[in-house]
Amino acid sequence: MLELPVIRELVSHCLIEDLGRGDTTTDACVPHDAVGRAVMAAREDLVFSGGPLVTEVFAQLDPKVRVELLCEEGGRLAAGQAAVSLEGPARSLLKGERLALNFAQRMSGVATLTRSFVDAVTPGAPTRITDTRKTTPGLRIVERYAVRCGGGHSHRSDLGAAVLIKDNHIAAAGGITAAVTRARAAATHATRITCEVDTEEQLAEALAARVDIVILDNFTNERIAKAMTVIDGRAVVEVSGSVSRDRITELSALGVDIVSIGALTHSARAVDLGLDWTA
Repeated sequence: MLELPVIRELVSHCLIEDLGRGDTTTDACVPHDAVGRAVMAAREDLVFSGGPLVTEVFAQLDPKVRVELLCEEGGRLAAGQAAVSLEGPARSLLKGERLALNFAQRMSGVATLTRSFVDAVTPGAPTRITDTRKTTPGLRIVERYAVRCGGGHSHRSDLGAAVLIKDNHIAAAGGITAAVTRARAAATHATRITCEVDTEEQLAEALAARVDIVILDNFTNERIAKAMTVIDGRAVVEVSGSVSRDRITELSALGVDIVSIGALTHSARAVDLGLDWTA
């Protein structure tokens, strides 16, 4: 779920960005007492996300606007189906239209892309599709919420949330063994230690250091299959690095626990949602 104080602050900031100097066109063209009705609808097949943000945009703009969500978060919409209906002062509908659409298009794009990866997992496999920290600055909370709406899972929320030793940590610390030893000494008893590896030699060193989770970075499917045999249940297995949707079925069939995909947030296309005036 999205915490209301967080989205209130985000929406408030974005309204200032768009309406800080008012809306010259709407105020000049539309009578102050005009009432309008509009529908936000899909113009392509998609997975919907962003209803709470759409609601908050108009709640802050004008409490007289009635917002009705016609689709649940994470619900599939076919082209032509409505997601939201709006009714209220015409000026307020016009002033909030673009911001509401920007949120819904961006978040629904993330949810739609995520769902395509989740649907590719081998039926019955426990493999989780997760996001990464490759998010738009300031929008991580809503982009990751959209990932979850698409059936995915969220990775660590920030740098303080977990120990994740990557290639530059290894280089700076003087090796995997040194990095893991220091991390284990500093971490709490409840903290699991994750280590990214990109060679079979590093994998052997990470397993010898008894890491909890190992990330196989940019391994081919063939190398992953061999690594799974070497790991043999001694660590949770995560795969990362330019993972295409076409690989998901085989990766999940291999028994990989987690596939982390930065593209879910950094490369998702905004889907086509439109807000059409009905009265």
